[in-house]
This record gives sequence, structure tokens and C-alpha cells, in this order.
Amino acid sequence: MKTALITGATGFVGANIARRLLSQGHNVHLLVRSSHKSWRISDIQNDVTVHVVDFLDKKGLGSTCKSIKPDWIFHTAVYGAYSYQQDIDQTIQTNIVGLSNLLQACLETGFESFVNTGSSSEYGYKDHAPKENEYVEPNSYYTVSKVAGTYLCRFTAEQYKVHIPTIRLYSVYGPYEEPTRLMPTLVRFALDKKLPPLVDPTIARDYVYIDDVVDAYLSVATGHTKEYGPIYNVGTQTQTTLLELVTLVQKQLHVKELPVWGSMPNRAWDTSCWISDTQKIRSEMSWKPRHTLSYGITQFSQWIQDHECLYMIDESNK
Repeated sequence: MKTALITGATGFVGANIARRLLSQGHNVHLLVRSSHKSWRISDIQNDVTVHVVDFLDKKGLGSTCKSIKPDWIFHTAVYGAYSYQQDIDQTIQTNIVGLSNLLQACLETGFESFVNTGSSSEYGYKDHAPKENEYVEPNSYYTVSKVAGTYLCRFTAEQYKVHIPTIRLYSVYGPYEEPTRLMPTLVRFALDKKLPPLVDPTIARDYVYIDDVVDAYLSVATGHTKEYGPIYNVGTQTQTTLLELVTLVQKQLHVKELPVWGSMPNRAWDTSCWISDTQKIRSEMSWKPRHTLSYGITQFSQWIQDHECLYMIDESNK
């Protein structure tokens, strides 16, 4: 049994990591903000220890980490990943300063692994699947902050000879995903035999199911190499256009309504090429995605039907 500390555990990825660790019998601690939403962890609060602390409170963060003494840290807390999160100062404070404070606090106590969450957006716009050592071209304050966080972790790992891998996530989907994002919106509409407003059908993403992503976190936490601060892409190496995704959902959920392409404007980050190169994590960690997109949609659709009340609660808090 390990003692694990998860930041951002009230978010999509962190909540799923927490559940997996609990299922494996680990001692799980969650670091949350005072203003956090609890709908993703309401059913496990009695099984975890929740600590309310601000990343900018170095003293409080330090004393909290000393009291926990975590073996594993899974850092998933982030600001700026959603279009409505536009505060530049908060982006920098959370993704760079907060991360630095957390690293320093955890270095004081010692740890086996500190897994940092990066983003495929760090690469910027590419016309191919970029490798981890490729030149990054961040195109927003958010992606600049994520690049800085990745290299802060990498430098710290080399400086202190500790294990701090970063995983660059592609388009993760599945249970507890933010209700306003594409996949839950598309599935919820489809369950009512409808389709939501849609952007350009050529827009593409590399969709990876949340269970596979959690597998990746645990793989890099337990699998050490000679590289102290490795970076790993986590995706499926398969690109899916919006047209292909909508067609698949229509078929699986028996939706006859036709899509209205361009009925909502493209987002600033939309592109027709977004695909991962995961050879590094496959070869070094023996990780690969276990779930097809078809399987993931089926599982997620059933989960939404079983947990629709959770999304209704979250929407009522906005």
C-alpha cells in the first residue's frame, strides 16, 4: 500500500485517479481549493483524506505535505484549460508558481514519484504526430504556462535526482468529464436522439479513454528509467475527425437527426491535425491504450445514463 497525494482531485482526471487508487487499497489524500466543487468526489469522501490548502500558501502547503509524507504525488491541478478561464495572472500563479511551491514542499518530505500533468497543446499546431523531444510552439498563455511547468519538473528532477515524469495528455474523455466539453455534450444529445451545434467536420482530435489515461499515470509512477524527468505522450496514435466521431455516435446510439456543420464557430485551438506519437511510453513503460473509441463511447454513454443527476447538480452550481 502506498500513500498517494492527488492535486486537482475534484477535476476530471484527478477524480478518476483517486478511484483507481482506492480500488487498489492505497491511502489516498486529496489537495483541494477552498472554492472546490465536490460533485466528482461526493461518493468517496469518507474513503479519502481531504486537505484544503492554497498552492500559493507555501507554509500551509509545506506543513500539509509533511503531515502526509506521500510516496506518490499525482499533480493534475490546472487553470486555463477551459475557454472561460482567461485570467492570465491566475494561469501563471497556478500552473507555474503553484507547481514550484508543491515541488519544493514534496522535495522536503521525499517521495518515490511525482507525476506532473502536461498537455499535448504544448506542441502548438503541428502537421504530424510530434515526439516528446520535438520543438514546442505554445500558442496561448495557458500553453506557455504548461511548457514552463513541464521544464520546471524536468530541471528539478535532474537537479535533485528524483523521479518526476510528465505526461502530455491528448483528448481524454469518459466518466466525470466536464459536462460542457464535446464528448459528454455529444453523447447527452444523442441519448435524446438529437445532435448539438457543431463546428467544422474536418476538425480532428486523438481521443483517449480515461481508464487508459489512469493506467498511464500508474505506469509512469511505478516505472523508473535512467531519465529522471521523462516526458511521455499519452494518446492512441489514431486521429478522429469530428465527422467520423459524430457518425460513430449516430450509429451506436441510433440517432437519425442530421448534423448541422458550422452551426457553432470553431474554437481558437481547433485544427485538422491532432495526433499523438506514443512510442516512448509504449517501449519504456509497456503501456498502450486498451480501449477503442467505439468501446469508450459505449461505456461513457451507459455511465452518463446512470449518473445524469451528477451533471445536473454541477450545472445548477454554475
